[in-house]
Amino acid sequence: MNSASRASALVAVLLAAAPVMLEGQRRAPLMQLDNAIESLVHDVSPSIVQVLVTGLGPVPAPGQTLAVAHERVIGSGVIVDSAGFIITNAHVVAGAQRVEVIVTPSRTPAGEPLPPHGGPLLTARIIGVDRVTDLAVLKVDTTGLAALPFGDSDRLHEGQLVLTFGSPAGLANSVTMGVVSSVAREVDPDRPVVYIQTDAPINPGNSGGGLVSADGALVGINAFILSQSGGSEGLGFAIPSNMAAFVYRQLRAYGHVHRGMIGVTGQEITPVLAKGLGLPRDWGILVADVAAGGPAASAGLVSGDVIVRLNGRPVATLAQFVADVTMGSAGRPVQLDVLRGPAALTVRVPVSEQRDSLDRIMTSLDPDRNLVRKIGALGVAIDSTVAAVMPGLRIRSGVLVVAQAVDAGGTQTGLAAGDVIHTANRTPVKTLEDLRAALRALKSGDAVVLGIERDGGLLFLPFELN
Repeated sequence: MNSASRASALVAVLLAAAPVMLEGQRRAPLMQLDNAIESLVHDVSPSIVQVLVTGLGPVPAPGQTLAVAHERVIGSGVIVDSAGFIITNAHVVAGAQRVEVIVTPSRTPAGEPLPPHGGPLLTARIIGVDRVTDLAVLKVDTTGLAALPFGDSDRLHEGQLVLTFGSPAGLANSVTMGVVSSVAREVDPDRPVVYIQTDAPINPGNSGGGLVSADGALVGINAFILSQSGGSEGLGFAIPSNMAAFVYRQLRAYGHVHRGMIGVTGQEITPVLAKGLGLPRDWGILVADVAAGGPAASAGLVSGDVIVRLNGRPVATLAQFVADVTMGSAGRPVQLDVLRGPAALTVRVPVSEQRDSLDRIMTSLDPDRNLVRKIGALGVAIDSTVAAVMPGLRIRSGVLVVAQAVDAGGTQTGLAAGDVIHTANRTPVKTLEDLRAALRALKSGDAVVLGIERDGGLLFLPFELN
């Protein structure tokens, strides 16, 4: 074949291959996206756990009878510290007698399938619960776990790609993909919590799992869905990671949450409110009241001021404003941009720590003297002094649970800070020694039923002693 023939043959081959090459070029971005998502899932999955909770819950019964029975709840959680600390939802562990987690094993090499039943089953302790934000912290006695770093949820924007990880309907190691639908969605005006809304499918069992950004950071904790069918309808909500990180650090340090305050009562401004009061804007936060002698009063805020920015960011809702202030570190001021009539002001207001009753009691306790080691609880007998700072007690005696000890033992009791123990297996409990004596009479494996008072109600808390 001469050179002209060879050239003609080469041109013919190239022309024939051109459609295939062009098709490959068109598919290349999709293949890159596919590989990136697969790699992200491979890296994140070992940080996601399945949470198995055994406890008592209501069950259907004939007539008007109220019945309870043992139930098993399946949720999800995220490992946030390699020493064994896990975040999940408070409602996942509500009423728990026993909490266990299944850790997803690391996969090497990439793409290798997971074992059909996941990783090891580990017993977990509840370190603390915050019902306001619906978050809880668990601890397993295992180190070297794959922890997922917290991302900055304040940097999220609508349309950003996110993935959800968890165990919907008990199906472990599930991942779905979607976008951020809204970054500051207020669902309940009475709660100082705003949520990330996403259309990434979230279903029952995903609660407590992770909402993860494309760079592999934890930007939210899956919380709930709004659905008429019971399944995902593209309305999933996650607790922002900045809020989750704050609550996690507080629960880990204290067993409950210390929130900030500036001494202001605010209202969201509506067009009618703005028109009636002659306000300069029909959005923002109206200062309705300023606590005398509080941080806001000292900084010069007065009733009638309109707060339009907090730390340089526009104020969207009252819930967002309260959440940002209460999560502020005590002593660190917030900057408020305020309108007072036609004048624009900028004021710096220090954030004080809200010290609740448990905080005040905790400062006077001796950890060695007040620790009830068999149940891993730090308690104090209720006397007239303690009762005076615990308004609303139905029974003004018993042992108040002030905190839980992280390393005091493995018994899962379901106790939470603020509970009051009145009986142990029907034996009245008035003092710490009463409680210790009742527990000393029991051995490992024995059933324990504590009669407790929680949030103004009485209930029985059963568990087995380790």
